[in-house]
Amino acid sequence: MRLHVADHPLVAHKLTVLRNERTASPTFRLLVDELVTLLAYEATREVRTEPHPITTPVTDTVGTRIADPQPLVVPILRAGLGMLDGMTRLLPTAEVGFLGMQRDEETLEAITYANRLPDDLSGRQCFLLDPMLATGGTLVASINYLLERGARDVTAVCLLAAPEGLKVLEEAIGERADVKVVVAAVDERLDENAYIVPGLGDAGDRLYGSV
Repeated sequence: MRLHVADHPLVAHKLTVLRNERTASPTFRLLVDELVTLLAYEATREVRTEPHPITTPVTDTVGTRIADPQPLVVPILRAGLGMLDGMTRLLPTAEVGFLGMQRDEETLEAITYANRLPDDLSGRQCFLLDPMLATGGTLVASINYLLERGARDVTAVCLLAAPEGLKVLEEAIGERADVKVVVAAVDERLDENAYIVPGLGDAGDRLYGSV
């Protein structure tokens, strides 16, 4: 597993506003969208491309385009939906799948309640979207879901990660696939309720409310 922490002043600035408990939901949603676009730039550095001949107003030349099969973007419901527009802004030709994962608040284990994914992901580059990598359980379950369908190249895009979650993920994935995690920051720790500290609270609630 590879970890990339985005080191950029705009990332740090937007993340600081997101952490503030006084930031209202409309502003929070806008900043998540902007921050994910910055993270997507880093996450897609290794997207596969192929030569593409074109004709400019001046001459014929060979450019570059994203290779087939197109990448697959998979937001983890529900909070991952708030990251979708920011990711597809940079990958407009990508296909979009959906994965419903929910953490049991007592056992902290991830429960799958919905999926809308192709049966065969062989040869596909997959981008998982989940704001918080806390205990690692949800992300491990999601990545395993993709690997079971043949994916071998998975990039997880998260706003924040906890060291405990990163350790769990690394131990669970091992060398089975090329897995990369792109985050805006790695925070200090998890608290007794498995929330990231200092974190930014419950990302889903802050995006959409507590209903």
